[in-house]
Amino acid sequence: MRMKFWSVSPSSNAVHRSAYYLAGFAVATSLLFMGVPLRAQDATTQTTSQQTQTQQVGKATVTDTQKTTVDAQGKETTSATSSFTFRHKKAKAKKPKVDKADKVVASKDTKADEKRLARDRKIDPLAGKDSSLPDKQLYDKALAQQKSGHFDVARLDLNTLLSTYPDSQYQMRAKLAIADSWYQEGGSAALAQAEQEYTDFITFFPNVPEAAEAQMRIGDIYFKQMDVPDRDYEKGIKAEDGYRTMLKQYPDAPKEILDQARQKLREVQEVLATREAELGEFYASHNNWPAAIARYQTVVDTYPEYSHMDDTLIGIGDAYEAEANIIRGQRTCEGTGPQPACLPEGPKAKLLEEYDGKAADAYRKVVIYHYAAPHVEDAKERLVGMNLPVPVPTKEEVAASEALEGSRAQYTMKKRLELLVLHKPDTVNAAGVGNPPLDDPPATTAPQIVKTLQADYVAALMPGAKPAPAKPITPASGEGAAASVAAPAAPATAAPPTLSDVPVASDAAAAPSGDVTTMSPADTSSGGSGTGVGVEIVNHDSTAPADMPAATGTADPNYGLKTAAPANTAAAPAIEKPAAAPDQVNEAAGSAQPPAQQATPNVKGKRKKNPKTPAIDKADESSSKNKPKKGLDKLNPF
Repeated sequence: MRMKFWSVSPSSNAVHRSAYYLAGFAVATSLLFMGVPLRAQDATTQTTSQQTQTQQVGKATVTDTQKTTVDAQGKETTSATSSFTFRHKKAKAKKPKVDKADKVVASKDTKADEKRLARDRKIDPLAGKDSSLPDKQLYDKALAQQKSGHFDVARLDLNTLLSTYPDSQYQMRAKLAIADSWYQEGGSAALAQAEQEYTDFITFFPNVPEAAEAQMRIGDIYFKQMDVPDRDYEKGIKAEDGYRTMLKQYPDAPKEILDQARQKLREVQEVLATREAELGEFYASHNNWPAAIARYQTVVDTYPEYSHMDDTLIGIGDAYEAEANIIRGQRTCEGTGPQPACLPEGPKAKLLEEYDGKAADAYRKVVIYHYAAPHVEDAKERLVGMNLPVPVPTKEEVAASEALEGSRAQYTMKKRLELLVLHKPDTVNAAGVGNPPLDDPPATTAPQIVKTLQADYVAALMPGAKPAPAKPITPASGEGAAASVAAPAAPATAAPPTLSDVPVASDAAAAPSGDVTTMSPADTSSGGSGTGVGVEIVNHDSTAPADMPAATGTADPNYGLKTAAPANTAAAPAIEKPAAAPDQVNEAAGSAQPPAQQATPNVKGKRKKNPKTPAIDKADESSSKNKPKKGLDKLNPF
C-alpha cells in the first residue's frame, strides 16, 4: 500500500494559525455583545449610560455596574458586571521592646490580692474603694478575720465600726456581716443568735436587696437543723414558713436567689410530705382506713410535687377498696322484718358504687397525671381488675409528667453515704421544676372522713333524710322539758353563773325537793364575758340537817358541802413522857496495857541493849541487810 504525504511550508502554516486566531476572536466578540455585531459606520453614533451600586457583605465590598448602550438605530443593549473588594486587616502596631531589666513583674502576693479584690467586688461593690478610710480598714479587717474562722474577733471589729462610725457607708454591710458570722459559726446557740440578727437587719433595712437574702438565711437556719421525717418536724415547718415568706415579700429579688429559695422549699416539702405519707402507711397497716385516707389526701392537696405521689394515690384507692370490701362482706337483708347486722340490697349497691368510684378516680389520676411515675402499671392493673377502661393521657400531660420526673436527682454512692452516716433527711428525689405552693389548703382529718362515711351510710339507707343538726347546748322546750324548771334568762351583760348562785334554805319551799336547774351560757355577743359553757345546779333538800349552813341560811364557805372531819372528835389524852433510860455500863473488865517499846538512845555512838527486849532471830528476818543463805539452806523454804 502506498501512502502520500503532503508537505506544508513553514510560512503557510503561520498564515493558517493567524487566521484561526482571528476567527476565534471574532466569535468571542460576537458572543460578548449578545450576537449584535457593530458596524464601522455605527460606532460613531452610540450612546452609553452607566449605573453603579455598592453594598457591604461581611468583609467584602460588592460593586454592581450596569451599562446601557443605544445605537444609531435606537436599539438598546444592556450589560451588567459585578466586582468584589476584600477589606484587609490593618497591621497591628508593634509594641516597643522593653529590656528585661526594665520590666515590672508582680509578685505572687500581689497577684493573689488582685484576684481576691476582683472576687470581692462581685459580692461587695464597695470593695477596694476608699481603702485609706478608717471605717473601710476596720471593715476589711473584720471580713479577713471572719474568713479565717475567728468569728468572735470579727464581731468585735464590726461592733466597733457600728458604734464608732454611725454615718459610715458600711453600716448596713457590717450589720449583715455580724449575722453571717453567727450563721457560719454554727451550733444551736449561734444559729439562734443568727436568726435574731437577720430579723433585726430586715427590720432596720427592709427595702434593700440584701433583705431578701437575709430572709432566705432564716429559712436556711431551720433547714440545717431539720431532722428525718419520723422525728420532730417543727424545724421543717419553720423552714417552710421562712422560704414562703421570702418568696411572698420579695418577688423582685435576683433570679438566682429566687430559684434557690424555690428549690429549698421543694426539698422541705418533700420531707414533710414523706412524713404524712409514712403516717398514712402506718394507719393502713393497722386497717384504720379513715385515718389513712386523711393522711394521704393531705399529701395530695398540700404537696403536689411529692416524689411518691403515685404511691399516695394508689394508697387512697386501696383504702376505699377496703371500705368497699367491708360492705361486700356484710349480709344482705332478706324479707321485711327487722334483721340486725345486715344491709338492704339497694343501699348496699349504692355504697359499693360510691366507694368503688372513689377508688377508680384515684387510680385514673395516677395514669393521667403521673404517666412517667414508676408505679403507673400498678394503677392500670387495678383498673383492669375492676373491669374499667384504662384512660389514655394527652401529649401535654405526658410531657408534663416526664418533665417532672426527669427533674429529680438520682442516688449516688456519696449521697447514700451522707444519708447513712450523717442521718440527714432524704431530699434527693425532690422535684427540680414547678412552683411549690405558698399556702396550705385546709388539712383533711380522720374525723372528717368518718363523718363522710357515716353520711354515705345515711344517704344510702334513707335517701330523703336530711343530715342531723348539731346538738344545741340548751335543751329545747317541749315535752321533755316538763321535768325541769328553766331558770330566768340572764341579762346580756351579766357575768356567767357560779356555784354561789345556789338557793339557800329560805328559797327551798319555792322549789321542789332535789330539783335541777339548768343554766344557759352567758351571751357574749353584746360584750359580756363568759366561757360559753352551761352548768347544772342541784338544789339541796330543804330537809337538810340542822347543823348544815343550808338549813340555817348562813353563808357557807363550802357551798353546801360538809366539812371533812373524823367521826370521833374527843380530845386525845396527853402523851406520857417515857421513863429515863439507865446509864450504859461496860461490863467487860479492862486490863492495863503494857507501855510501848521505846528505842534506847545511843550513848557515844553505841546502842545500849535493853535487857527486857527479847532476842531477835536473824534467820526469821526478811531484810535486804541479811546475807544470802548458803549451801543447803537455799533449798529450805522455811
